[in-house]
Amino acid sequence: MEKIFKLSEHGTNVKTEILAGVTTFLAMAYILAVNPNYLSAAGMDAGAVFTATAVSAAIATFCMAFIANYPVALASGMGLNAFFAFTVCGSMGYSYKVALTAIFVEGIIFIILSFFKFREALVNKIPANLKYGISTGIGLFITIVAFEGSGVVVLNDATIVGMGSFKEAAFVLSLVGLIIIAALSHYKVPGSILLGIIITWILGIFAQLIGWYQGDVSLIPNLSTAKLSAPLFFDFDFEFVLKNLPAFAIIVFTFLYTDIFDTVGTLIGVANKGNLLDENGELPNAKGALLSDAIGTTIGACLGTSTVTSYVESTVGVASGGRTGLTAATTAVLFLVSLIFAPIFLSIPTFATTPAVAYVGLLMMSSVKKIDFESDVADAVSAFLAIVIMPFTYSIANGIMFGVISWVLLKILTGKIKQIAPVMWISVALFVIYIAINVF
Repeated sequence: MEKIFKLSEHGTNVKTEILAGVTTFLAMAYILAVNPNYLSAAGMDAGAVFTATAVSAAIATFCMAFIANYPVALASGMGLNAFFAFTVCGSMGYSYKVALTAIFVEGIIFIILSFFKFREALVNKIPANLKYGISTGIGLFITIVAFEGSGVVVLNDATIVGMGSFKEAAFVLSLVGLIIIAALSHYKVPGSILLGIIITWILGIFAQLIGWYQGDVSLIPNLSTAKLSAPLFFDFDFEFVLKNLPAFAIIVFTFLYTDIFDTVGTLIGVANKGNLLDENGELPNAKGALLSDAIGTTIGACLGTSTVTSYVESTVGVASGGRTGLTAATTAVLFLVSLIFAPIFLSIPTFATTPAVAYVGLLMMSSVKKIDFESDVADAVSAFLAIVIMPFTYSIANGIMFGVISWVLLKILTGKIKQIAPVMWISVALFVIYIAINVF
């Protein structure tokens, strides 16, 4: 362990690293329940998605452990899975095979770019306000998706959206579950999000037994009939790519754009929490960390799951003392062990995962406090549009598009055209092509 992970150099030991890895797993294990729930809405088999989610998370996290030696765990990302299910396969109307193909292409591009410093440079050229606006908007987006699924938010012909009924058990349990997670997080209980899901599920079982919850399926899992499903290997649609290249390019671009912010932002945040940055405030061996993320995304697509990315919940393990790849390796092992418990994770109902998604939405929305609404009108408006367009139009892609285009236009109109980096011009060009395709 010392030779592989250089424990003494990082001021840690095997026991501390393993405990930190367990803590990280507990903090992010909710994705094993949420991801199959989300992607099944796109027509995918929930059992196959569960297997793909667990295996891809394990492989990507092992890569992070042995290539980069960082205490960072990876899995299918929140927000990115919502874009997959509810934008690409929902409002855009494409099949899940098209979405998986886009993620595969994104992963290949990221593997190539990981050998250079393009990703870090790209992030540095995106306006800070827009980055924070995108993160905040995604938080709102995944929250409204979760609340709609459990009946907290419902269709209203007069006002477009309305509130569900307190008579419905799923409505009440979703909100109660959110309060439970918040309380557990306040007391720093390990695995608070996962515990919140389980407690909400148990409350739902009691509600069903007394006749309040009227679901068609029993909430008590039937472990005797459940079995693990094989993942969907290489379930791609390259024929669509050849026939619809411009539209496909926009899908890939949006996955790329969002994943870049998730990955680099998370890596810097976790490294800062664990004092892993160098004296210049940079991340040593960033290339290895970004390569691990890119490999995870590519393998995840081959197995049949949404974009794999670094998890901010890794900070929980770092706060517990994790400093090396041994923490990540421990988390990876537990993802493989979780395959044994597939029937349990797949039996968790939507209302029980809603609190977890909403709480993650809260964490993502915390970026709003970093936004500067005063100094520059382009920065303020672009962040604002990114935030509101995502939930109001039910699309992460739309939020990024409006944010980018408005920023560039206002920079031109306010005489600050020299501040527009080449990557922003390229972004606008891609979105203009997308608009043209939809209009003409």
